[in-house]
Amino acid sequence: MKKIFGFLACVFLALQALSLSAKDRKEILKVYNWSDYIAEGVIEDFEAWYKEQTGEEIEVVYMTFDVNEAMLSKIEKGHEDYDLVCPSDYIIERMLNNGLLLPLDMSVLGDTPNYIAANRSPYIEQMFRSINPNIDANDYSVAYMWGTTGIIYNPAFVTKEEASTWDVIRNPKFAGKILIKDAPRDVYGPVLIYLKQKELASGETTLQELMYDSSEESLELVKDYLLQCKSGVYGWEADLGKEQMTKNRAWVSLNWSGDAVWAIEEAAAVGVELDYIVPEEGSTVWFDGWVIPKYAKNTKAATFFINFMCRPDIAIRNMEETGYVASNAAPEVLESQIDESLEPIDLSYFFGPEASSVRVDPILYPDKAVIERCALEHDWGEDTERLLAMWQTVKGSQTNTFTFVVIGVVLLAAIIYFVSKSQAKKSRKRKRR
Repeated sequence: MKKIFGFLACVFLALQALSLSAKDRKEILKVYNWSDYIAEGVIEDFEAWYKEQTGEEIEVVYMTFDVNEAMLSKIEKGHEDYDLVCPSDYIIERMLNNGLLLPLDMSVLGDTPNYIAANRSPYIEQMFRSINPNIDANDYSVAYMWGTTGIIYNPAFVTKEEASTWDVIRNPKFAGKILIKDAPRDVYGPVLIYLKQKELASGETTLQELMYDSSEESLELVKDYLLQCKSGVYGWEADLGKEQMTKNRAWVSLNWSGDAVWAIEEAAAVGVELDYIVPEEGSTVWFDGWVIPKYAKNTKAATFFINFMCRPDIAIRNMEETGYVASNAAPEVLESQIDESLEPIDLSYFFGPEASSVRVDPILYPDKAVIERCALEHDWGEDTERLLAMWQTVKGSQTNTFTFVVIGVVLLAAIIYFVSKSQAKKSRKRKRR
């Protein structure tokens, strides 16, 4: 029986492939995005909107990935004809530097409103311009979501003052209760910023210059510091750490702002209080953005799709479902985030002068003073291998309590999956980078 079902599945896939190949490629849009990174129904709404705007049929073939490099490898080595992909900032930089991106052609929109130009944040535009000093990345990419790297902490055990420094991950007071994101690039930058405070204060270097620093000296500094932290680390985690925070198994987590929002909401539902802070020494900002790869076949539909994703109502829907922050400065987006119970903050850098005092969640949108001490990460190129080698040296083969927790969770998840495949997946749980 299993063989029969397997055979039928293969036949179905083959027929599906034949069906797609039989269609004109102009009627197909291949989108490659992160898992759980778009609101339900948006794809179908785009297909209908595209027909309204152009009079043409379009079918979106939507595929997902969990690792930037895996996506990039398919394009570099296999020349995959994805029309649209959504990589992180440093991969956008790598693709731009290696000639793997096509420039955006807004003229194909015709009479359709240009939501990209109308709603681009001045801060986002500035950050993308800094990706490559010789090529304006705004001509090749459009930011989708963005956020900061910081510390999720449990105020019942960790004070705000203790969490306001990156040295909290080395604090022996919290040994065995510290989680560090298993993302070498996102850990290296903040730790180097912490270790180079004297040089930053004296003007010997800048935050942005540190984001390009892949020297052996800096790698050794970061490695030595992380090895000092290692004995107190509960786990190096990819996606399960925020859940451990909601269960009081950890009190400190080096993490992303989007995951912090999810963790804070989930923890509140079970009576646990969590908070998030960007340490005083400074930190990094990250972006994911839409780009059209070199081997794309339907650049027109790809451009319309990016434009549709920048429409304010669609940006708001995607924000609400994913838990991350849209790189969209439309007034409607700001209005959707107003909460009169919060203290006013300065978001003029993102939405313009009229947003110099607005009541918005500072985890989602950091105050201007916080952003001024944050820098954009950059691609290391050939030096990336040395970064990964350093990271493996730090992590080593240490097996700790968290390792067994992860194994247990995976086994439990497998059991639940086979018992009931129909269980709805939770939103705001996405494994970035």
